[in-house]
Amino acid sequence: MSTTRRIFLGTAASMLAVCASGSANAAGQAFAINGNLMLPIDPEKPVDQAMRDMVRASGLTAAKQTIGGPGTETRAETAQSIAGLDKAVALNPDLYLKVASVADFARAKATKRLGIIYSFEASEMLEGDLAAIDQFRAAGVLVMGLSYNRTTPFASGTMSSPSTGLTELGRRAVERMNALGVTIDVSHSDEPSSLGAVAASSKPVLITHGGASAVHVHPRNKSDRLMRAMAERGGVMGIYELSYLTDPTAQPSLDVYFAHLTHALKVCGEDHVGIGSDALLWPFDTSPESMAQWNKSLEERKAAGVAAPGEGPPPFVVGLNRADRFTVIAEELRRRGYGARVVDKVLGGNFQRVFTETWTA
Repeated sequence: MSTTRRIFLGTAASMLAVCASGSANAAGQAFAINGNLMLPIDPEKPVDQAMRDMVRASGLTAAKQTIGGPGTETRAETAQSIAGLDKAVALNPDLYLKVASVADFARAKATKRLGIIYSFEASEMLEGDLAAIDQFRAAGVLVMGLSYNRTTPFASGTMSSPSTGLTELGRRAVERMNALGVTIDVSHSDEPSSLGAVAASSKPVLITHGGASAVHVHPRNKSDRLMRAMAERGGVMGIYELSYLTDPTAQPSLDVYFAHLTHALKVCGEDHVGIGSDALLWPFDTSPESMAQWNKSLEERKAAGVAAPGEGPPPFVVGLNRADRFTVIAEELRRRGYGARVVDKVLGGNFQRVFTETWTA
């Protein structure tokens, strides 16, 4: 989901009720890491008390925050967005921590703050220049994509036709990211490009937020072949909460969500699955006013050519539209027979491992 939509949705925060029913680290895992989440951030003022309460209730150690939108920002604009996020973190020093290394997960947990992992889902802001990878890594961007639904100089997106696969420049970008300690994310790349990136990378590759094609066919969902290839090279796939999990006329249910999650566990194994909600940290507001804004954002995405088929229902799963979603996921995993070891891995341990392996240059 783009930064533009994150900003617009953040303006609706005052309309939302606090979700205070959760307890921090309810699953008992060492670190709880969400692979893709929209956080309450504002570079102009501190987060209000209601939102602070939700951040605390989430029980999260860290979450990946997207910068640069779906390929709609230039290199200069993205640099400004990074500066804005830096400012937002500085305005909330007791709530947020910019993650610069794996050691910051322990720091965030010890100080009861939420670590923010700076990331790109798109690559247009690189403007085809490998030196931009160096520039943005130095600015603290730790996760980068190669394409966002559309074709870029590096790779094809999930909506590209025909596919270029991973290009020669894309292979060089993969090598550069490996060398600099940048984690590669192929969530929005098509299958040929994703398989190419997995094969070309000397380090594990992530699908930070996606679903399983075997459960529901959609361009943004991933095949068993890709999921296995990613897992065999040490990667992790995070399961999202988007409408692409099921028929677009229905809001995804908890059973649908766990159909994708448990399928991923069967295909990839317990060491290669995580949670990448691609939703709001706070509950999505379904009031008429909020839905009007949401529908406007969908039209803007379609006009920009970055929308995927089936966009419409808001980004949440019924039963997980709450700040403490990890508590629910942990309880549901246990109810389905998964032990504490698997729960801890899915809710953060697997992402922590990959970040440990990829952030070291």
